[in-house]
Amino acid sequence: MLKEKLQKMGMLGCLLCIVGSTIIVLHAPEERSISSVEEIWELATQPAFLLYTASAIATALVLILYCAPRYGQTNIIVYIGICSVIGSLTVMSIKAIGIAIKLTLEGTNQAKYFQTWIFAMVAITCIIIQLNYLNMALDTFNTAIVSPIYYALFTSFTILASAIMFKDYSGQSASSIASELCGFITVLSGTAVLHSTRDPETPLITDLYTPLSPKVSWYIQGNGELWKQKDEDESSPSFITILRQDYFK
Repeated sequence: MLKEKLQKMGMLGCLLCIVGSTIIVLHAPEERSISSVEEIWELATQPAFLLYTASAIATALVLILYCAPRYGQTNIIVYIGICSVIGSLTVMSIKAIGIAIKLTLEGTNQAKYFQTWIFAMVAITCIIIQLNYLNMALDTFNTAIVSPIYYALFTSFTILASAIMFKDYSGQSASSIASELCGFITVLSGTAVLHSTRDPETPLITDLYTPLSPKVSWYIQGNGELWKQKDEDESSPSFITILRQDYFK
C-alpha cells in the first residue's frame, strides 16, 4: 500500500525483534489477580512505581521539549521513545479501567471510586500524546522501520512497568528471568539493526542549477528564463538568455 521497501538488514532486524518478543512472552509470569480498583491504586501508589512514573514523565518531557525540536526529524528514536514511555503508563491505566468495567458488569459498581476517574484521565491524556507522536514518526520515517522499533520499545517499557507495579517476577525462577533477559537483549539488537537501516536524508533542492561541464552551466529562473553562463572568463561572465516557448502561451 505505502510502497516502502525494507532492506535485507531491515528484515534481519524485524526477525530479531519478533524472536526476542516471542521469548519474552513465552517466559512471562502469570498475570496477577486483581479484585478491585482500590487494589490497583495501592499498587500504583507504591514508592517503586511512583519513581518509575516520575522517571517516565521526566524522560518524556526531555524528549518532547529538548530532543524533538532538534533531533526529531533525523533520529527515529525520539518520537518512538516518547510513544513507548508514555505508552507504558497508558497500558497500566487501561488495565485499571478494564478491571473497573469488569467488576461493574459483575455487580460491583466501581464508578463511585475517584481512583477510577483518575485512571481514566491518565489514560486519555497518555493516548493523545502517544498517538500524536506516533503519527509524527510515521510521517517522518519509513513505516516498515517505525512499526517494529515501536513494537519492541513499547513492549519492553510495558513489561518493565508491569514488573515494577505488580511484582510479577518475584516468584519466578532464575532460568525464566535469564530467558526473558536474553529475549530483551535480542529485541534491542533487532532495534539497533533496524535503526541503522533507516532511509538516508534527501537533500533539499533550493534551485534548478545543474552544471553541465567545467566551462558551461545553466540556471533556470522561476519566470521560465533559461540562463547559460560561460565560465571561461571568471572576471566578466557572459549570459545567454533563452526563453521557453511555452512561456508565451
